[in-house]
Amino acid sequence: MSLVNPHGRDKRLRPRLLAGPELADARTRAASLPRLTISSRETSDLIMLGIGAFTPLEGFMDRADWRRVCDELRLADGTFWPIPITLSTGRGAAAPLREGEDVALEDGESGEVMAVLTVREKYAIDRAHECKQVFRTTDAAHPGVASVMNQGEVNLAGPVAVLSEGGYPARYPGIYLRPEETRRLFQEKRWNTVAALQLRNPMHRSHEALAKIAVEVSDGVLIHQILGKLKAGDIPAEVRVRAVNALVEHYFVRDTCVQAGVPLEMRYGGPREALLHAVFRQNFGCSHLIVGRDHAGVGDFYGPFDAQSIFDEIPPDALELRPLKIDWTFYCGTCDGMASLRTCPHDAGERVTVSGTLLRKTLSEGGPVPDHFSRPEVLAILREYYATIESKVEVKLHRYATGGG
Repeated sequence: MSLVNPHGRDKRLRPRLLAGPELADARTRAASLPRLTISSRETSDLIMLGIGAFTPLEGFMDRADWRRVCDELRLADGTFWPIPITLSTGRGAAAPLREGEDVALEDGESGEVMAVLTVREKYAIDRAHECKQVFRTTDAAHPGVASVMNQGEVNLAGPVAVLSEGGYPARYPGIYLRPEETRRLFQEKRWNTVAALQLRNPMHRSHEALAKIAVEVSDGVLIHQILGKLKAGDIPAEVRVRAVNALVEHYFVRDTCVQAGVPLEMRYGGPREALLHAVFRQNFGCSHLIVGRDHAGVGDFYGPFDAQSIFDEIPPDALELRPLKIDWTFYCGTCDGMASLRTCPHDAGERVTVSGTLLRKTLSEGGPVPDHFSRPEVLAILREYYATIESKVEVKLHRYATGGG
């Protein structure tokens, strides 16, 4: 056996990040090009393109790709792809740009030139249509919808030459790993089947249970942290990394899991985003993606297992990676351990429902954390973090965070 292939027809990674003399020449040339300021999400997508995580994409999508991805979950050439990867700007900034012209892309927060885009097409989109198709809503309270509706009126399409990975390599040494690096690591460990655990919260007991189920049925588990920008009130990646390290050190058999991070900015797209997570985890070398309750969801926009059922709606050959679907997990006092709706016959009153949202709300308000909710080593790190915050963001509970239906 061997690792799953990268996504796409030619089954090879296609990183867009330059290096060596080619990079030096491109940076010199970029200094003389017209500049376009891009959003944090677009910067995140650029880096994902750069490291090959968005293989087989070579740049930002044109109109044909955008339309077919929105409506059919496929690129114009028929390759499976679930969410548009686009770059937008205002009409004024787009007007002087010509097809075939190169433009330097500058991160709006750091001012760093991140890439050079060769403009192949300029086009307008129906942003509400994209939101309805991708997010299943046009409600501006959804952060993904708000992002799309606030973007510029004109999309720019074309291949990119990526010049920088931002601050990720320096900020997360040993955690920030590119797909070629995770694949090499898995091969060194002689792992052929690898399950990815998506994390944007610190690992609580339910996450731990999901990971240990995956350890039982695969060669190893990739605990994959989201390093990109999250919504207000989420816990920073540096804190989550420390918490995961403590949990793995004390509660996992050595060499059954590795922790890494990905420079993705969450769209909170629920089912569609779960498919995107599956695509790029396959590029990282994972054969399975753990899909638990409310994967990549936000608020009450999605049902607790919508992200599982969407894998049954796509063609069987869309991905080599397969979902590892796991039911609602919790601590049951009568079972005296972690259980799920498939394994525990007892009443809800016996269960400690565990969710990242509920844990963040409890800690941010200084409340007591129920027994069996999280490991003491993890709680100590999280309490230390919350003690340093002067202005706390209110964490709102959705109905699934407390076990509601």
